[in-house]
Amino acid sequence: MRVSAASRRFRVITTLCLASFILLAFSVDSSIASFVPTPSGNPAATCGNNGSSSINTSSSSSSSSSSSSSTTMSTYEQDGPEAKEIAQYLPYFPFKGIPRFYDIGGFLYEPAVFQKIVDIFAERYKALDVDVIAGLDARGFILGPPIALALKKPFIMMRKKGKMPNSISSDDYKTEYGNRSGLTVQRDKITKGQRVLIIDDLVATGGTLSSSISLVKMLGGIVVECACVVELKMFIDPSEESGLPNRTKLFKELGHQDIPVWGLISEDILTNEAELDKDYVDDGEEH
Repeated sequence: MRVSAASRRFRVITTLCLASFILLAFSVDSSIASFVPTPSGNPAATCGNNGSSSINTSSSSSSSSSSSSSTTMSTYEQDGPEAKEIAQYLPYFPFKGIPRFYDIGGFLYEPAVFQKIVDIFAERYKALDVDVIAGLDARGFILGPPIALALKKPFIMMRKKGKMPNSISSDDYKTEYGNRSGLTVQRDKITKGQRVLIIDDLVATGGTLSSSISLVKMLGGIVVECACVVELKMFIDPSEESGLPNRTKLFKELGHQDIPVWGLISEDILTNEAELDKDYVDDGEEH
C-alpha cells in the first residue's frame, strides 16, 4: 500500500508540473505573437524597412484593400490640417523693412505646438536613410536638435564665419535681407557619402540653403532634403516682371536643382497679423 500511495502522489505531482509547463509555454507564445508586427502594421515601425529614398511608401498596387491603407507611412502635406493649426501660432510683424516677418517665437512659446512640429518632421524623415541633421545659424539651432534627438541622429551646426574652429566656408550669398558672407561647417562633421538633412525655420530666396548645400557637397556628403517650417512660395519661380529673386534659377546656377526643398506651411495660410503696441517700432537690424 505504501508503494501504491507514493505512486499516486508521484503521478499527481507529475500531472501538475506538466500542466504548469503547458500554461507557461502558451503564455510565452502569446507574448511573442503580440510583439511581432503583423503585415497590417505600420511598415515604418517594423525592422523590415530599409529606409527608402522616397517619402511615400504606399503600395503601388491599385487593387489594395482598405485594410492595407494602414501600411502607408503617415505624411504631412504643405498647408494641410496640421499646418493650419500650427499657422495660428506664427504671427507676422513689420520688421527689417519687410511687411510680413514671420516670428517662430509664437510656437516656441507653446510646448504642445512646438512638440507637434518636431513630431511631424521626425515622422516625415524616419523612413529615410539620414545620417546627419544640419541646422542653420541661427534658428535652425533651435529646431534641429530636438528633431535629431527624435531620430537618434547626430546634429551639426552650420554657422556664420569666425564662430567655429577647424571649419570650411562656402561662398558669399544673398538673402531677402541683403548680402551675406558664406556659412561654415567643421571639417570632421560630414564624411564622404553621408546623407544630410538640412533644417531651418524658413526658406525664401534660397540663399542660405544654397550655401549650406554647397558645404555638404564640399565635404562629399549628399543632401537628402532641405526642410523648413515655412516656405515662401512667391520666391520659387516668379516671373521676370515681378522683380523677385528666383530660387529655382539660383539653385540651377549653382548646380543644386536636384535638391528637394520642403516646407510645412506656406504664406497662403499665414494670416495671423500680430497685435502691435501703439509705440511699436521696426528696430530690426541686419544680421
